[in-house]
Amino acid sequence: MTQQTTLRIAFWAVLLAFLAWDYTYSAPVDLRYEAPLIAAGSGQASQGGHCSIPD
Repeated sequence: MTQQTTLRIAFWAVLLAFLAWDYTYSAPVDLRYEAPLIAAGSGQASQGGHCSIPD
């Protein structure tokens, strides 16, 4: 086996181990409580840019 093949196998092994650990220890996702993907990161509607806010 070459070094490149060994590194490739190690990468995938570590990635799969991390995903298994994450799946085991994470709380389940409640799909009914999640916001729709289109609203991801939006938070509340803004009132304008920061420079247009009156002092």
